[in-house]
Amino acid sequence: MPKTLLAIGAHYDDCVFGIPGILLQGVRKNYRVMILTLIGDYTNWPPIGSRHKELLTGTTAISKEYGVDMRYLDFRTHQFDVNLETKRAVSEVIAEVQPEVAFLLWREDHHDDHMVASRLSEIALQFASPVLDKRPSRPPRQMYWYDNGPRHTLGFEPDTFVDITAEWDRAIEWLGRFMALVRNEPYKAGTLDGAQQTKEALALYRGKTCGVRYAEAVRALGATARDIL
Repeated sequence: MPKTLLAIGAHYDDCVFGIPGILLQGVRKNYRVMILTLIGDYTNWPPIGSRHKELLTGTTAISKEYGVDMRYLDFRTHQFDVNLETKRAVSEVIAEVQPEVAFLLWREDHHDDHMVASRLSEIALQFASPVLDKRPSRPPRQMYWYDNGPRHTLGFEPDTFVDITAEWDRAIEWLGRFMALVRNEPYKAGTLDGAQQTKEALALYRGKTCGVRYAEAVRALGATARDIL
């Protein structure tokens, strides 16, 4: 039975911006790799609006091409908080999936969706069983925070760096295809949009930190930093 790696984000692109290389490493090592995106209703987000269903089906299909299962809940941006209903919704997925390795957004952020998603993820990953009235569920063996880039994240200090050089081309392509879908444009291979440029600058910087070409960085939650996969 393959091990399960679960990454949780607030928005459709959080995981694919934050840790696409790590996710692709999991695929290459035969993990069952999943993304849970809490916001699955984008009808109140102007760049998408009436194309809401196209975003969900498109990003899910694209991710599948990279070997990653993508699932959405039905929260709406700026319209969900930490309460029993939302804790149960996230915990239901945790109890079903039972990941051995999990990634969640860093808790301090300029964007309230990210902060709420981080707190919900942390609760559900650690306490799904009591949230679900003692339904059997164990916390992941390893849990890591990841950041969402310099425009959003506050005070993130990673303790684990991962060389993603071998995965880089597919990782940056995956992100670019998501961004092109949102713009309702064909993806243009070989060109980098703003999101891809930001991701590349961050990955290069972190690569220099640990002596490789491209790297992603995470922070262990309640555990000593170690090899992730």
